[in-house]
Amino acid sequence: MDKLAAAPALGFALPTPAYLVGALLVGALLFGLIGLAAYRYGGKVGQAQTKWLGLALMLYPYAISATWWL
Repeated sequence: MDKLAAAPALGFALPTPAYLVGALLVGALLFGLIGLAAYRYGGKVGQAQTKWLGLALMLYPYAISATWWL
């Protein structure tokens, strides 16, 4: 039995190329860099809210599965 052909029947789907490009380029780079800058700025000036916002921006691409949300 071909395991790759049986995956959709079990509810598993391979990521589309658009998702891979969106997650890697836009998600990891853009959100990660902005999040890192916000996290470092929040630590420098002592603002906990800015640090949490930076952390949330860095983790956002990993929590979102819809490409168009990125």
